[in-house]
Amino acid sequence: MTVTTTQNDFSKGSVVRNIINLAVPMTLAQLINVLYNVVDRIYIGRIPGSGSLPLTGVGLCLPIISMVIAFANLFGMGGAPLCSIERGRGNVDEAERIMGNSFAMMIIFGVGLTVLGLALKRPMLYLFGASDNTYPYASQYVTIYLLGSLFVMTGLGMNSFINSQGFGRIGMMTVLLGAVANIILDPVFIFVFDMGVRGAALATIISQGLSAAWILRFLTGRKTILKLKASAMKLEKKRVLSIMGLGMSGFTMSITNSLVQIVCNATLRDFGGDLYVGAMTVINSIREVVQLPVQGLTNSSQPVMGFNYGAEKYGRVREAIRFTSIVAIVYTCAMWAGLYFAPEFFIRIFSSEEELLRIGVPAMHIYYFGFFMMSLQMAGQSVFVALGRAKNAVFFSIFRKVIIVFPLTVILPHFWGLGTDGVFLAEPISNFIGGAACYATMLLTVWRELGRKERGQA
Repeated sequence: MTVTTTQNDFSKGSVVRNIINLAVPMTLAQLINVLYNVVDRIYIGRIPGSGSLPLTGVGLCLPIISMVIAFANLFGMGGAPLCSIERGRGNVDEAERIMGNSFAMMIIFGVGLTVLGLALKRPMLYLFGASDNTYPYASQYVTIYLLGSLFVMTGLGMNSFINSQGFGRIGMMTVLLGAVANIILDPVFIFVFDMGVRGAALATIISQGLSAAWILRFLTGRKTILKLKASAMKLEKKRVLSIMGLGMSGFTMSITNSLVQIVCNATLRDFGGDLYVGAMTVINSIREVVQLPVQGLTNSSQPVMGFNYGAEKYGRVREAIRFTSIVAIVYTCAMWAGLYFAPEFFIRIFSSEEELLRIGVPAMHIYYFGFFMMSLQMAGQSVFVALGRAKNAVFFSIFRKVIIVFPLTVILPHFWGLGTDGVFLAEPISNFIGGAACYATMLLTVWRELGRKERGQA
């Protein structure tokens, strides 16, 4: 059945307003979502009597957390843009099948990740940079987190299908519910019940479980445009491959982030010790928060771009690209200034340990140099994902992290006496090269093609 719905029709009205209407609640939702992990680290950094070791231990779990997020992105960010395109074409039945297949794959892979992660926990954590001092904290946190990975995958992955239908406020409420629960439960479990890092992990998965329940209730209810149905969960090879092909960009970004975190932590442990691993944990936590508005903007522009592309409104797609790019660049330039001139403010949010501050300030100056170039990477990739250009999106994910950051992180510490500074220097170099290459390719291919099609309609 093919049905044309006018509800949340992104081909009408102001393109900028459509993006902002999604971006504001989506960005707030993503900001709240990051609080799941960041709030954990803020509380853990203040556990008395242990210094920075618990914080470092939890930082060692970030690659595993990134892997879980990667599979949520594979099916969530892969299926949601395809839903937007099919909705733009008026094909609601196929959009629902895409969502159903995505959900089924999340469940299958969620169970597999839990079993595999628990079985390989010890060798993984030592490979990721753990020492005998930090392993107990890392093990306590990741064991409980993995047991709740199904909640995490459903909460992150399926919320994309709420946002892609234009229900940005509902998407925001999804993560707001979990974040508020997490903020309340964290100090209770960590300090009142004296559970330490175990308490932080338990608070996180309980909160994600509440978010997952909220999502499933909405997507099976009467207010949604696309319904999550058991009949739509029957896997079809071609559909699953299409979902995975488009989701491979988000998947690759998360997996390569995980790979880079592993290499960074292991190299920092060898060249500087546990304290430098703790400093990288803080820097990564700050980055998660400050880059969120760009992520929210570029992610919220994807349903608008995809819908208009499916509806053959090519001029509106170009307008969305132009607006997203300008705002992203202006914001990241402003944040670069703040991070450069006030690094201690950001570090003290997580820890006031003087030794951590001593090494953290110069590390931040290096790591965030040229931060604005990151916005070009994200803006370019969001266009490729929104318009179904899976190969381009995947290539530039791999190019920046695997081809540039990974080898530089390994090589630079050995040259010119850089040591730990070489690890932090790899990020800005990759931002300049990767960001410029990704955005230039988008302009030379997609932008030009859209212009030709727009002129052909005139």
